[in-house]
Amino acid sequence: MLYSLHVKNLALIKEQEIEFSKGLNILTGETGAGKSVIIGSVNLALGGKTDAGLIRTGEESALVELIFGELNDQQKKFIKDMDIDLDEDGTVIIQRKIMPGRSVSKICGETVSARQLKDIASILINIHGQNDHQELLHKKKHMEILDDYCMNELKTPLQELSLRYEEMRSLEKELEDMSMDESSRLREQELLEFEVNEINDANVVLGEDEELESRYHKMVNSRKISEAAYAASAMTSGNDGEDSASDLIGRAVRELSSVSGYDSDIEDLLSQLSDIENLLTDFNHSLSDYVSDLEFDDEDFRNTEDRLNTLNHLKDKYGGSLEKVLEYLEEKSSRLEALSDLDAVRDKLTKSLNDKKKEVLLLCKKISDIRKKGAKSLQDKLTEALIDLNFLDVRFEIEIKSDEDKISSKGYDDAQFMISTNPGEAMRPLDQIASGGELSRIMLALKTVVADKDDISTLIFDEIDAGISGRTAWKVSQKLGELSKDHQIICITHLPQIAAMSDTHFMIEKGLDDGRTVTSISKLDADASTSELARLLGGEEITDAVIQNALEMRKLAEETKRG
Repeated sequence: MLYSLHVKNLALIKEQEIEFSKGLNILTGETGAGKSVIIGSVNLALGGKTDAGLIRTGEESALVELIFGELNDQQKKFIKDMDIDLDEDGTVIIQRKIMPGRSVSKICGETVSARQLKDIASILINIHGQNDHQELLHKKKHMEILDDYCMNELKTPLQELSLRYEEMRSLEKELEDMSMDESSRLREQELLEFEVNEINDANVVLGEDEELESRYHKMVNSRKISEAAYAASAMTSGNDGEDSASDLIGRAVRELSSVSGYDSDIEDLLSQLSDIENLLTDFNHSLSDYVSDLEFDDEDFRNTEDRLNTLNHLKDKYGGSLEKVLEYLEEKSSRLEALSDLDAVRDKLTKSLNDKKKEVLLLCKKISDIRKKGAKSLQDKLTEALIDLNFLDVRFEIEIKSDEDKISSKGYDDAQFMISTNPGEAMRPLDQIASGGELSRIMLALKTVVADKDDISTLIFDEIDAGISGRTAWKVSQKLGELSKDHQIICITHLPQIAAMSDTHFMIEKGLDDGRTVTSISKLDADASTSELARLLGGEEITDAVIQNALEMRKLAEETKRG
C-alpha cells in the first residue's frame, strides 16, 4: 500500500506530506484548489512526463516522494530481480527530483531509468482517470481487459503462440523470397555465383589480415627501423671502431678482475658486471638477427600489399571483418544452393509452412476457447456489478469474433463490449451508447470484478463521479466501500455520497502564505469531515438542516460498511 506522499515546490504546493491509510481515502475540496496536482504529483513520481513549468516559481527544483509498504511476495521478487534492495523496514521509497530540462529518479536510493521506474510503478499502484474511462471506447482495450481476466489460463498458450507465430512468419518470408520468375532467378544466381567465387578464390584465413597489416607496416617503415637498429648496434657492439658499451664494460670487467683477489665484495660486484656483459652480448646477437630479417625484396613487398588490398576489399564489400566475410559466404552459398533447385526448395518450404500454420491455428483455437469461456464468466459478473451500480435493466455481453484469415501473435479473435442500458433496446457497441458517467461506472465495475485477480493493492480513482448524482452516486459509494475492504483506495470526488463512505478524509484548500498562493492538504477529524460533507451538500450556506443531513449521510455510510 501507499504509506505517504511528500511534495515540495511543485506548482502551488510549497511543501506537503499526506499519510494515507488502509481502506478508502477520500480527497475533496473546492474546484481549483489543487486536487489534480495531488494525483499529478503521484504520476510524476512514477515516471509521468515532466515540465519545468511545474516547478514552483522562484525555486530551482521540485521533489516528489512516495513510500510504499506491506508488499506481497510477487512485488518483492519483482523488485529483487531488478537488483534493488528494499529498505530495512521492507518499504520502497520512490523519489523524483525535477529540474529545468531534466529529472533524476531514485528507488531505495538507487538511480533508475524511466523504464525501470514505470516497470516498478506498474506492480505497485493503478491510477484510473477519465482518460482510462475513455479507453473503454476502443475495441483494443476490450481484448486487453478480457485477456487480463483470463491470464492464468492464457499465459502459457499465448507464449507458445508467440513463438510459433514468429516461426510461421519466418517461413512465409523465406517462401516469399523464393517467389520469382525464371529471369529474376537467373539474375540473382549469376550475382551470387560471382560473389561466392570471389570469396572462395581469395582463400580467406581468419587472422591473416592482422598478420599482413603488421608485416606491411614493418616493411613500409623498414628504413627507419634499420637506421635505428644500426645505431643501437654501433652504440653497444663497437663495430664502428669507437668506444661502445660492449668495449667499456669489457674494460671494466678486466679492471675489477685485477683486484678481485684483494676483497670478496669485489668478487660479487665483478659477478654482477659479468652478467651485464653476457646480457649485452646476447642482445647484440639478437639485434644482428633482427636486422638480417629486415631484408626483403620488392616482389615480397608487392605480394604483401596486393594480398592485403584483396582482403580489405572483401571486408569493405561483405561486412567489415573476415569473420563477417565468411558468414556472408555461408549465407550466400546456401541461397545459391536453394536457387539451383528452386522447385524442390519451394515445395519443402510450403510443406513446412502448412504444418506450422496448423500448429498456429490449433493454438489460436485453444486460446479462443479460453477467451469465450472467460468472456461468459466476466460478462455475468460485470452485469451483476453494473446492476449494483444502478444499471437496473442492463444487459452486457462480450462479443468475440474469430477469423482464421486475421492471425496475429495474439490469436485470431476480436473482442467487443456490447451493452443495452434500457429495456427493449438492442445490444450495441459500448462506444455508441455509454456516456461519461456510465463509462466511469463500468470501469469501477471492472475493477471490482477483477479485484481478486489483481495483485496490486493500491488503486487511485480520479473523478470517478463524473456525470453521476443522486442514487447512482450512492451506489458508486457502496461499490468503492466494498472494493476498499481488500484494497487501499485513494479517490478524488465532488460528491458527498462518496465522501461519506471514507475511512480517511483529506481536505485540499488554496490559501495565501507570505502573499503567495499555496495549496495545502489536511486530514479531517469526524467533525471537520461532517462540515466538509455539509459544504458539498449545501453549497455556500451551511444550515443546521444541511449539517443534520451530513450527519445522517455519515451514519448511513457507517451502517453500510458494517453490513
